[in-house]
Amino acid sequence: MDMTTTEDLRARSRRRKLIIQTLLLAVTVIAILGAVRSAQQNLAALGITSGFGFLDRATGWDYSFSLVERSIDDPYWRTLLVGFGNTLFVGFVSIFLSTILGLIIGTARDSAHPAINAAATVYVQIFRNIPLILQAVFLYSVLIHFPGPRQAVTIADAVFVSNRGLMMPGLNLSLGVALGLLLTLLALAVALILRKVPLLRGFGIWLATSVLLCAVTAVVLRPEGGTILSIPELKGLRFVGGITVPVELVAMITSITLYGSAYIAEVVRGGLNQVPRGLTEAGQALGLSPGAIWGRIKVPMALRSIVPPLGNQWIFIMKATTIGIAIGYSDLFYIVSNSITQSGQTLELIFLLMAAFLLVNFSIALFVNWLNARLQLKAH
Repeated sequence: MDMTTTEDLRARSRRRKLIIQTLLLAVTVIAILGAVRSAQQNLAALGITSGFGFLDRATGWDYSFSLVERSIDDPYWRTLLVGFGNTLFVGFVSIFLSTILGLIIGTARDSAHPAINAAATVYVQIFRNIPLILQAVFLYSVLIHFPGPRQAVTIADAVFVSNRGLMMPGLNLSLGVALGLLLTLLALAVALILRKVPLLRGFGIWLATSVLLCAVTAVVLRPEGGTILSIPELKGLRFVGGITVPVELVAMITSITLYGSAYIAEVVRGGLNQVPRGLTEAGQALGLSPGAIWGRIKVPMALRSIVPPLGNQWIFIMKATTIGIAIGYSDLFYIVSNSITQSGQTLELIFLLMAAFLLVNFSIALFVNWLNARLQLKAH
């Protein structure tokens, strides 16, 4: 068979595949359009209006938690945006805490010390095998049975735990300044990744810079005549000053962190176990301490196998925020559920909910892919 015949066969094969893919795409589009048309007709027959015009109407109902000022006169679009912000807040805080705790537990699981290894194993087996929603409901039930503000459990007269939530010191900063500071710290972390700064050294630089930046920001932007730190104080039947974290938010973050860190710990343990034993023995032969071997050899090598499954766990943790509806935390899922009950716009609101989670989780996946590509060894 000559070259001309071979090229003709390849061209025909490509055309055949293109035609098949085009037909499949056309059938899919037609099916989707038909389903949408049928849904519109059924809704019209039931007297239910469709569209997103309801987003400009006032909700007329309140919810428990918000990072910004809110009112029952807020339109649906702003209420949904507040719920989306609440979801992002609890999701990213839980991801950060779960990753740190999971790294510690996973390292303990890889330890040669029997007691440390056993304790980490018990932790993983307990929190990984109890359903997350059960952990959240149990923790919420425990917290709401804590003493009231006057009998609150205190730590150094600065942190208080009561049935109202967790009260702790906070910086005298506005929400806008605090968010700007957070974005700056995230940009610093990304910059360290781009420069491929070693993990332990990079975290040390980030932590030191974070403390310094927070201190300078608090001094420069504190209210006139005010103090840098706001300490919660009991006034009557409630605490004033500081930061008040509601019971629902405490239960959410704690339960998701404990559950997610158990899975991340297994990812970390698996990555550390994949590091060739010869590398650690070489480090020992050079006289490196166990901490140096862990930070300079095992972790850098393990990261290349840890990052992809770690990204899956981050996406799982973000999706796990939907359990907030079980304990009354006003995340996006909770807000959408209430909005469906009040407005009846079921399809539109579920579409917005799916689009929001698709946007967030797809962004996390893109970041993980980028991070994984940065950590890979380059062939020369």
